[in-house]
Amino acid sequence: MDASWFIASRLRFKGKVAMVCIAVSFLVMIVAVSISSGFRRELRTSLTELSGDVLITRPDMNMMRESEPISLDSPFISYLDGSALVEEIVPTVWRAGIVKSQEGMHGVVIKGVPSPMVASDSLPLAVSIPKGLAQAAGLKSGDRMLTYFIGEDVKVRQFNVAEIHDAIAETDDRHIVYVALSDMQRLNEWKDDEVSAIEIHLVGNLDSEDDIREATQEIGTIVNLYDPDENLVATSSVSRYPQLFNWLALIDFNVSFILLLMTIVAGFNMISGLLIMLFENISTIGLLKSLGMTDRSIAKVFLSSSALLVAKGMAVGNALALLFCFIQKTTHILKLNPENYYVSSVPVNIDLGSVLVADAVSFVVIMLLLLIPCLFISRVDPAQTVRVR
Repeated sequence: MDASWFIASRLRFKGKVAMVCIAVSFLVMIVAVSISSGFRRELRTSLTELSGDVLITRPDMNMMRESEPISLDSPFISYLDGSALVEEIVPTVWRAGIVKSQEGMHGVVIKGVPSPMVASDSLPLAVSIPKGLAQAAGLKSGDRMLTYFIGEDVKVRQFNVAEIHDAIAETDDRHIVYVALSDMQRLNEWKDDEVSAIEIHLVGNLDSEDDIREATQEIGTIVNLYDPDENLVATSSVSRYPQLFNWLALIDFNVSFILLLMTIVAGFNMISGLLIMLFENISTIGLLKSLGMTDRSIAKVFLSSSALLVAKGMAVGNALALLFCFIQKTTHILKLNPENYYVSSVPVNIDLGSVLVADAVSFVVIMLLLLIPCLFISRVDPAQTVRVR
């Protein structure tokens, strides 16, 4: 065993307060990282379900009328289906409508999807409507929803409310009604292979704004290369919902600030604890110097003792943080106002990679800060410590 570690194990570091501070700091850091990751994951999933990570449409797509459809037999479809970027291709039909109820008239967007949010074999023209529309129009599950479609001719459909879903605040999802794709194709008098938009769901590891933009640009190039005559455009969820991604960027900045603040707090608490330890063991330092140990070796003794304390605090903080994340993920005990935070409860996602990086960086920074009080060792004179005794 190294002599420094042997001596460090024999020293008494009266730093319980420092260890508690370390544990609390790591608890806050890991919880902050998990919540930030949870928000990003929840919003990414919701926006993907809403209109895909990448949306392919015609530049002049008009929801108020039957615009020219996109053929699913286009060559770029088969190419994208085998692309490493793409997880799923979802054909959709979008059409604006007006819902008439006893409460008045309400503008909505009817979205036809191949696998609707609600499937009902016994209920024809089944739809899933957002909670806000249900409250505004006085609709509940099982009610009929009279909807008008304005175009060259006014068309009327009587849908049946089969489900009421939560929508993402501050997005078009508050006005989107989901229905079977085939129902919307019949409304527009289109063939089974004709749609108004194609949603592209990217693979899960492409979740940053830059990744989504780059993938969108690549997909747009592929579309124009294989079908130059179709005149299609690809838009990313980042460009369609900039306010949400700006909000995520603000959360990431706040988390970074919290990580920095907690690391500094933990570091300076350890500095004060180590200084106390050095003053209490000044005679021991003088004795070790008289026995021939160098300043560096003596500093290594106290740094080793401090490292053990930091490691214990880090382990306790990580354990408490993971316990909190597990409880929150299973019980959703901490609620949020979805109008302000886009989700109904605090989302957590335990990203072990981010946790390990946060632990490693914080540990290194704290140990570097502890080099400052170790400068005191060089000022200890063995002769003076002997005279004091």
